[in-house]
Amino acid sequence: MKKSILEFINLSSGEEDKKKVLENVFANTSFRGSNLWILACAIIVASVGLNVNSTAVIIGAMLISPLMGPIVGAGFALGTYDFELLKKSVKNLLVATIVSLIVSSAYFYLSPFKDVQSELLARTAPNIYDVIIAFFGGLVGVIAITRVEKGNPIPGVAIATALMPPLCTAGYGIATFNLSFFAGAFYLYTINCFFICIATFFVVKYLKYPPASFKSMRYARQIRLGITALIFIMIVPSAYLAYNLWNEKKFTKAIDQFINTEFTNKGNMVIFKKLNYNTNPKKVELALLNRKLTNEEIKEYNRMLSDMGIANTELLFRQNSEDLKAEILNEINKQENQISQKDIAINELKNELDKYKLNDPALTRELNILFPEITDISIGNIEQHPNTDSVTIQGVMLYKTDKPIDEVKLNNWLKERLKAANFLLIRKE
Repeated sequence: MKKSILEFINLSSGEEDKKKVLENVFANTSFRGSNLWILACAIIVASVGLNVNSTAVIIGAMLISPLMGPIVGAGFALGTYDFELLKKSVKNLLVATIVSLIVSSAYFYLSPFKDVQSELLARTAPNIYDVIIAFFGGLVGVIAITRVEKGNPIPGVAIATALMPPLCTAGYGIATFNLSFFAGAFYLYTINCFFICIATFFVVKYLKYPPASFKSMRYARQIRLGITALIFIMIVPSAYLAYNLWNEKKFTKAIDQFINTEFTNKGNMVIFKKLNYNTNPKKVELALLNRKLTNEEIKEYNRMLSDMGIANTELLFRQNSEDLKAEILNEINKQENQISQKDIAINELKNELDKYKLNDPALTRELNILFPEITDISIGNIEQHPNTDSVTIQGVMLYKTDKPIDEVKLNNWLKERLKAANFLLIRKE
């Protein structure tokens, strides 16, 4: 039973020849000629997607991006102690990163539209979920690379691990001189690179890829010692990073629970909330709309925060009317920006629906007078595709009647009344 289960989950089944896999990995690490042009074009496409807040365009850019190559190459190099592959992978990853930052910075600097959209904001604050996605996305990617049948996971990995959007957001930060945007986005990009590389390293070790051969045993020992040290240098900070992001997530959840319990659920409206996890002590800034607190009350809330197990945290309240006014205006501007985006989408959907709807109460009343024998009416438009290159709108009327009617007269009246080229009449049984 145990043997059959092990065979069922065996990664060696369907594995590509290791030598051929390594050759493909080595070839895909290069950033010259067409790869460099593809990268630059993908960066432009992703930057436009972030600029106009289009998720579909961003996904398209991630699919055509060749950034995964040198990262996977570095993981294979670490797993096989291949110093030449590691040197090439790191060099090409640096080239790709610098080119991407230059192209995205130039685009955002020249673009007349520099508003901060939700797709941009989403790439400025990495969390524990980004670590999980990068690690398991990297696992899927390298498993797919080592198969004879590559299948369709690789495009999905390119979308899930999202290397391109953080780089473009970092370029936006450079173009707009916004250091916090650049730092947050580049931090997310670094997280993705590290954990994809580490996931690749683990799969390469699990599949027992042969180590690179060296002419001198002494040189081989030096290379292996150096790469082993590099692996620890990568894994230890990455583990600490994941642990820190996990703690930050727990801290945010605990603060939200405290605010809901002590303020929101008791009828106090919180109009401003700012968490600063990286200070010592951690700081939580709040502003209440309908209540001003005394110093004793503020001390009591800080004590309650400590009693809940949220240690080394200071609770601050903004109660200056000018500060509150500024924060309220900022919040209103953010809400208006979000609402305007939703309004645009809603209007587009309404316009699309209006093409197929015929809402005219007077039309129904006139039909009842001219054709009283008709008892039930449904009128609308449908699309007709006579060929793949054109679409025409066809008016349709469904009707019910117990007596025969003059359909030619009804059709002529509808065409004249609705200024339509033709109408399709369908009698319901």
